[in-house]
Formats: sequence, structure tokens, C-alpha cells
Amino acid sequence: MSTFSRRALLPCTAIVVAAAALTACGSSSQTVAQGSLGQELKGTTLTVGSKDFSESIILGEITIDLLKAHGASVTDKTNIKGSTNTRTALLSKNIDVYWDYTGTGWVTYLKHTKPVPDPRQQYDAVAKEDLAKNKVVWGAPAPLNNTYAFAIRKDKAAALGVTKLSDLANLARTRPNEATFCIESEFSTRDDGWPGMTKAYGMTIPKSNVKMLDTGVIYTETKKGTTCNFGEVFATDGRVASMGLTVLQDDRRFFPVYNAAPTLRQDTDTKYPQIRKYLDPVAAKLTDETMRQLNAKVDAQGYEPKTVAHDWLKEQGFVK
Repeated sequence: MSTFSRRALLPCTAIVVAAAALTACGSSSQTVAQGSLGQELKGTTLTVGSKDFSESIILGEITIDLLKAHGASVTDKTNIKGSTNTRTALLSKNIDVYWDYTGTGWVTYLKHTKPVPDPRQQYDAVAKEDLAKNKVVWGAPAPLNNTYAFAIRKDKAAALGVTKLSDLANLARTRPNEATFCIESEFSTRDDGWPGMTKAYGMTIPKSNVKMLDTGVIYTETKKGTTCNFGEVFATDGRVASMGLTVLQDDRRFFPVYNAAPTLRQDTDTKYPQIRKYLDPVAAKLTDETMRQLNAKVDAQGYEPKTVAHDWLKEQGFVK
């Protein structure tokens, strides 16, 4: 989340679910994409948003490119800061569609404190309740599960003997000086973040052991191992492998499932059913590994999200 923050792209800037079944620095673009697939959406003007981290921006650019390829005029409002602001933009009709996560929908928007462990059941519960309460439609979810996680340098993990979060909880009790953390501000207050995780694993961590940093800095500081040993990361972030980090197993299954799926208002979905028709098969292709590779091209290799999105769509045969 170029850097993740659920999660920011600088400078301006899930558990697999039954594979086939499960998917602002704003600027405007009114031209139809090269290699148009047809003019089914000709005369349609849509606004696509995203949150302010690489994965969300890539998903937004995938949506923009695909809709333009079908003839729509699209306004780009990707890179909106934070989950709440992006959701508000959808509900207030400032944007028409963006990708969100089932865990975020369940915990942040629908205010449930206990996640549903089964990915399909979690998606179904979110989609049903959000439609009934807020008239928000969830498209088919992707297999990718961009859940929260904690990572540590591989050599340090071996030295401390930690492979899972329950090991980390034991370390916090027996060697508290080693239990140092880098987390982001949003994670520090979320029910599905730091307060809930420390409670679920019985951790009592002194405030002096916790540093709040921007997400991109968390990765670099975790790699250095001086500010903290353990960094809050995201499961589909391409930097985990490129920086030689290892992710600790969530052995008590505390963190919710975060399958990504397009969300849109019911009125938009009724008027333009083609949006979900075009996005659903795209979602089915977005596995954890695929998303890690796309994220790495932005975060580790420096490509623009727009370029990464278009190249992937073309490679998969979704655009010409």
C-alpha cells in the first residue's frame, strides 16, 4: 500500500475463495482506451475511485481501463485518503465504483466486532447487509485476501524462534525488550487492528515499544530492525518477499478475511449492470500471488499503477 496504507502512493500518490466465483490525486480522462472492445457504454460517464495505497489504486486503474475499453468516459478519482473518506465518496455520489474489502465492510462500515472466518460466508454476510442497510452492491470477490499481518526479518525470526503470533505473545512476556513494533495510525485504533489483536493474543505491550509510522516506512524500518523487530504488513504486499521479511502465522485466526471486490451504489448497478459483468471475470483472476506481483511492480520496481493495470489486463485478454 508508492507505499501501502490501508491502507499511499508517493509522491502524489484472501484465503482463496472458490476461485471462479469469488472479485486523490484525481485526474479526468474522457477518451476511449486504445483497443476498444466495443461501444456498449458509449455516452456513459462514470467516476472511479480508490483508497490511497498501491493495491487499491491498481484495482482502480484496472476498472478505469476496462470501462474505457467498453466505450465509457471515465473520471479518475483514485488515491482518496483512507477507507472512511473513500466510502463516503461512494455514498455521496462523488464516485460511482471502487474496490473495497470484505473485512473492512464487515468491521468498519457495518460495525461488527467479530469477523466471519469462512471467506464465502463473510462475503455473503457483507453483501446482504450492506445492500439492505446502505444500498451498496458488492461485485464478485477476488480470491486475494489482503489481510493484516506481522512480519519480521527472516534471520531475526530464526534467532527469536517465532513463526506465529502466539510465539510473539510468548516473546512479549519473556523477552519484552525484543517485542518492538512498527504500526500505522489507522491500524492502531481499528477493532480488527492493534487493540483487538493484542487482546486476542493476551499481549501487554508498553507504549514505548510501539512506533507509529507511515506504511511504507514500516517496511523499511522492519527490514533494518533498529526501530522495531515486528512490522504491520499486508498479505498481498510485494515488498514482503523483496525485503527478505517473513510473515507470522495468525494461528488464532484473529484477523478478518479481506477479499477485494468492486462496490457500487444500487442505483448505479441497476442503471449499468455491465459494470459487474465486466469486472466479475477480472476479479476471479486476482489471486494473492497475482496481486503480490502487481503490487511489487509498483512498490519495488517503480512502475505507474496505470501502466501495471493496463499491461495485466492486456496479458489476460481483457483489453486489446
